[in-house]
Amino acid sequence: MSDLPTPLPLAPLPPAPRQATFRFMLENPLHVFALGFGSGLSPKAPGTVGTLWAWLAFLVLQPRLGAVAWAAVTAGGFVFGCWACTVAARHLGQADPGAIVWDEVIAFWLVLWLVMPAGLPAQCAAFALFRFFDAAKPGPVAWADRRFKPRRGPDRALQIGWAQGFGIMFDDLVAALCTLLVIALWRFI
Repeated sequence: MSDLPTPLPLAPLPPAPRQATFRFMLENPLHVFALGFGSGLSPKAPGTVGTLWAWLAFLVLQPRLGAVAWAAVTAGGFVFGCWACTVAARHLGQADPGAIVWDEVIAFWLVLWLVMPAGLPAQCAAFALFRFFDAAKPGPVAWADRRFKPRRGPDRALQIGWAQGFGIMFDDLVAALCTLLVIALWRFI
């Protein structure tokens, strides 16, 4: 007989997927982060609005944070985001709801941190490239997006766990890396 504790069961999903609303966001502090402080509640293009919010927040925070602080913010924000996105996705009853934009926030902060200092045209190019890779999901981004999609359990219920929270964050990280690769090639040429 093993002395190992039995793992906690996954929390039950809501009977039907929920809509992300302002009220939903305020139900749990993790929802606030997952929904990008409300930017993910945009009825149109929440990923784009979340990325714009990330851009503005970066410009406000950037003069106050050095390289080491940005490294800590992006790394910590990624780990924290896996948790926050898992919780919000489970509470919404959806594998990767469009309202969850913390993944765009952290990924675009990484892009901006690594391309700065850059003028407005270069920042706009970084924004456009990141949005392209995140929305169109070419090549490696599509692979990363599919890699952690949830599977249905034996009862055909959608099982949303930590792998899906990581997956929500991971495909945007790959989109950020693709963006940085194109920018590096552009600067090289």
